Amino acid sequence: MKKILILFFLGIFYTFNVNAESTGQVKDCFEGVNRATFAFNQGLDKIIFKPVSKAYRYLPVPIRKGTGNVVNNLSNLVTIPNNIFQGDFLMAGTNIARLTLNSTVGILGIFDVATVMGFVNYEKEDYGQTLGVLGVKEGCYLVLPVLGPSTVRDTVGALASFVGGDPWYNVTVRNDSQYVKESDYYVSRATAGVDFRAKNIESFDNLEENSMDFYASVRSLYLQDRQQKILNSNSITETQDDSDWNEVEDIIEL
Repeated sequence: MKKILILFFLGIFYTFNVNAESTGQVKDCFEGVNRATFAFNQGLDKIIFKPVSKAYRYLPVPIRKGTGNVVNNLSNLVTIPNNIFQGDFLMAGTNIARLTLNSTVGILGIFDVATVMGFVNYEKEDYGQTLGVLGVKEGCYLVLPVLGPSTVRDTVGALASFVGGDPWYNVTVRNDSQYVKESDYYVSRATAGVDFRAKNIESFDNLEENSMDFYASVRSLYLQDRQQKILNSNSITETQDDSDWNEVEDIIEL
């Protein structure tokens, strides 16, 4: 049933994707709905996510560092297959080594042993980026409830994780066992979001304060970031997660 629903939505998305591609640029086909969703997400951020992220900052630095490392390590489970699909076998090998070292010697990724040993921390990859590398256009811009900015292409790419593309999702949600539970997946995703939000509180505040249209600024920022990730697949990063943007301030300064 889940796969049927996914195929149904893919058909709808493809229809709008064709319309958006004809103009050669990313269209905000659903701007009215997107703005309403954006306002809803902003309300959630002010009530829940930002306060939680501020509280998270009170944790000792080693705990926050270790949490970020675990999140970063888990993201390799999605990055590695996308490295392979994009033909980046050297990066795939490096990320396999990083995942192995950090998951074992680094105690489930808490310690970034791989970086200490000289293994490069490349930019994270996801299925949306792979579709972009393969020439699939962005399609219409979307704002998803809770999840935030996306495009038709990135949404389709994200759906790949739920049909077998994310090993961590497969192990926890699809094969719930005595060792790992379905809740482990959702806790890890929520933790990744809090970790990212905590690192970018001032950056988002500055962007909002200096924007005449905060919605348009976030849209532009997201699309720039995604384009850079597709074009600069060999770039090195110190950021933490697959589905998240780079440190926001790095993009604002461009």
